[in-house]
Amino acid sequence: MGTRVLKDILDAVAEGVFPAPDGTLTVVPQTDARDAGILAFTAHTVVVTDEPEEWVRQTLAAVDCDRFAAPMNARFLTAFMDRTGRTHETIDLVTVAPALPGPPPVALREIRDRAHPRVARALAHRDDVRVWEADGGVLTLGRGLGGRLEASVEVDEEVRHRGLGRQLALSARHLAPEGYVWAQQSPGNARSVRVFQAAGYRAVGSEALMLAL
Repeated sequence: MGTRVLKDILDAVAEGVFPAPDGTLTVVPQTDARDAGILAFTAHTVVVTDEPEEWVRQTLAAVDCDRFAAPMNARFLTAFMDRTGRTHETIDLVTVAPALPGPPPVALREIRDRAHPRVARALAHRDDVRVWEADGGVLTLGRGLGGRLEASVEVDEEVRHRGLGRQLALSARHLAPEGYVWAQQSPGNARSVRVFQAAGYRAVGSEALMLAL
C-alpha cells in the first residue's frame, strides 16, 4: 500500500499534477526501512513515515511557526529524528526531467566495481546503482525514495566552468530507461541548481530525507 500511494504521488508530480494546494498534510507509509522524510509542494506537505499519523499531526501542531512552514521547521525535523533515531543532512530542492532518446552527449565509462568508493557511497542511499566516469566527472543513477530514478553528478574542480556538469545531468536523461529522472540540489549550491536547470530539470518542491542509521 505504501509503495503504491507514494509512487502515485511522485508519478503525478513528475507529470505536472501536484497535490491540492489547500494547506493540508498527507501522511503516507514508507516504502522501505531506509527512506523516510518530508516532501513539500505548493501549500501541501507529504510526510513519509511509519510513525503514527496522530503523532505527526500533534507534533506539527505544537511547532510555533507558520503552519505552512512547520513540516520543514527545525523543531519538527529534530523531533522526527529524536523519535525515529534517523539522521538528516539538509533540505534539498527537488527537480525532475523526462527521459530522452539517443546516446548521451558525452563519452562515459561505466564503473562496475561494487567496491569502488563512489559506488559504495551511492549504494548507501540508493538501490540499483550505476555509476559512470567521464574525463573530469562522475554520473550516478539509482533508485531512491519511492523507487524514483535519481541522478547526481560530480565535476572535478580543475575542469569546472566548461559545461561538463550540464552534459552529465543531460546524460542521465539519455541513460534513463523510461519515464523521468529526479535530482536533488541544496538551494545554497547555486552552481548545481543552475547545472540541472540548464539540462532541462524543473523544480517541483523541496524535501528533507530522514535516513536510517
